[in-house]
Amino acid sequence: MKAFLALARIDLKLALRNRSVLFFNYFFPLIFFFVFGYSMNAEQGSRIIHVITMVTVIGILGNGLFGAGMRAVQDRETDVLRRYKVTPITPVPLLAASMVTGVILYLPGLILTLILANRLFGMAIPSNLGSLFLFAIIACVAFRAMGLIIAAVVNSSQESLILIQPLYMAMLFLSGATFPLSFFPDWLQIVTQFIPATYLMIGIAGILQHAESVLHNWQAVIALLVTAVVGLFIATKLFRWEKEEKLRNSAKLWVLAALAPFLILGIYQSWSRQDLAKAKILARDMERGKTLLIQNARVFVGNGKVIESASILIKGGKIAEIYEGNAPDAKTLKADVFEAAGKTVLPGLIDVHVHLGATGGFIEDWTKFDAKKAIEREMRAYLFCGVTSVRSAGDAVDDMLKVRKLFGSGEKLGTELFLCGPLFTAEGGHGTEYGKFLPEPLRPAFIAQFVRTPKSAEEARKQVDALASQRIDAIKGVLEAGAPGYSFNRMDVNILRAVTEEAHAKNLPVAVHTGNAQDVVDAVSLPTDSVEHGSFADEISDATIAEMKAKGIAYDPTLSVVEGFTSFARGDMSLLKRSLVQQVTQKELLDGTERSASKHELDGMREGLKHYPMSLDIGSKNLLKAWRAGVPLVTGSDAGNFLVLHGPTVQREVELWVAAGIPVEVALQAATLNSAKLLRADSRMGTVEKGKEATLLIVDGNPLQDVRALSSVSAVFMKGERVNRTALLQEK
Repeated sequence: MKAFLALARIDLKLALRNRSVLFFNYFFPLIFFFVFGYSMNAEQGSRIIHVITMVTVIGILGNGLFGAGMRAVQDRETDVLRRYKVTPITPVPLLAASMVTGVILYLPGLILTLILANRLFGMAIPSNLGSLFLFAIIACVAFRAMGLIIAAVVNSSQESLILIQPLYMAMLFLSGATFPLSFFPDWLQIVTQFIPATYLMIGIAGILQHAESVLHNWQAVIALLVTAVVGLFIATKLFRWEKEEKLRNSAKLWVLAALAPFLILGIYQSWSRQDLAKAKILARDMERGKTLLIQNARVFVGNGKVIESASILIKGGKIAEIYEGNAPDAKTLKADVFEAAGKTVLPGLIDVHVHLGATGGFIEDWTKFDAKKAIEREMRAYLFCGVTSVRSAGDAVDDMLKVRKLFGSGEKLGTELFLCGPLFTAEGGHGTEYGKFLPEPLRPAFIAQFVRTPKSAEEARKQVDALASQRIDAIKGVLEAGAPGYSFNRMDVNILRAVTEEAHAKNLPVAVHTGNAQDVVDAVSLPTDSVEHGSFADEISDATIAEMKAKGIAYDPTLSVVEGFTSFARGDMSLLKRSLVQQVTQKELLDGTERSASKHELDGMREGLKHYPMSLDIGSKNLLKAWRAGVPLVTGSDAGNFLVLHGPTVQREVELWVAAGIPVEVALQAATLNSAKLLRADSRMGTVEKGKEATLLIVDGNPLQDVRALSSVSAVFMKGERVNRTALLQEK
């Protein structure tokens, strides 16, 4: 131990005299810190975290590759090691001392960087400093082991420089420390999973951004520890005291053993893509952490209030302040600027009734249709249009849970998804008919995903409990018998009552699908939170409307689906010509749907729809009655049905409401605050207020004067991130 400590002291003294060691340990990282800190305006939100991550990676790489690798070669060339050879010292304490020296040299630089970040750029000192330092120490030891292996296999300082420099630059630029991994093409992202520095970057970023512990990064930690042990073993095996000693070329193959942990980890990550997903999430969180000032805008708050001129400060993905009239200078606020003069800022729009599993149209060759890709594109299409939240009101539950996780985590960018899960209906009831179009072997799987058909109240409760355990957001029941020629079995009201009661016991809101006024009467008698569709066939009675008002049951009239069905029945495809529909819908779907108007094989379907009791006038009258009575109104489109294509659904629904006589400000509140309340998310969305998520829609003009301005989308912000709308629809 005395020999080891003595060697460590000597090694530390020699290192402090070595200019290259000092440069790559302290000066080079600090140069990056100041250059990137000030050029990137690191005082703006999370940018400083990116700078710290980059500087930490640079410091550890420099400490290991240059600090250990080059210096060990220099010690051999200057005969420093020759002097130790005559003493009773083995290579192990020498190399171990180098490891310890490296850590001692590195940690002051990390501490200094954190202090400077706090004092100069306002970054809070991480609460998990222990995990940060422990991970940095493990990484430092591992990369010094790599440096010592390089020193063992090269024969001169010049040769070591030729090897270390490209290795250093490759690790620096391909690890994600300088450019986010998501910027790279797919094949290059796979390559990065075999680079040790990638795991260093992702680990440091996770600890700083998400307050992760070392245990959250256990795979990277194990790989780094194995590399340190294997590297020390190989460096000992190949150790040379004198420069005259030559190494057999075959011995250099030992280097591959040090890379084996990352080869194994790279293969696993290329298959699982866990770290690629994490890297995307970290990059997204970085974007959402920026500071931005939207200035000189008209603001529709969402609760009925309109501010004619205001500026909105966004920090850390939330609304930090709203300045009515004049705002402080953006430089004082350390914020980027979005000029919104002549524009209107609204909360992100919400559609509480969509079916992501249906396209809303036709494709000529369904064999080429990829349902998974279609749903992901629909999620992006909604966000492109400023519809920042949707509720799936009947889709395959497992698929929707995966989509919610994919987009909710930030791995992919799209609208926020809430889901009802499968439809509760009768055997042979509405919802089950879609399975008839599938081959017999596929029907059971479809039924299991899409509907629940309980035969008793007890079975219904168990099914609700099972869905609640999957963490769905709501329960939907169906009360509709259809119409002559297109009838369904209607669900027993008592069984549906058991569904709704159990859902409320599990703190889940309930939506009930209705087809006529009697269905609404029965739905309102249940513990329900919203009535979907109401009635397009007959008028809802004043007494029923009054009961809805008294119980606070929301009304979702879905006028869009009536318009879509009746337009399709007439062969009228004008809904496809709307600008936003054209922008977000794939050409194959637009063309196939357009051609469906003249397809004779669809004549029977169109003729049947013409005779189905469904009237936009009746739906509009029921909506007006509900509004005049004070019933809470919410916006749902039933997208996925004929000609109700995913994307600008709320814009069209609001236009139909205004045409029906609903004041535009009432319709907009329904599409924002009221719908957020129904989703039980109004504590964080639905209004433009301090403390809420900065999920916003900015449109040109004033939709309060001309509702069509709601489709003139200027910008969309999702949790503080300004959405690159052009790139959004190009994503694969």
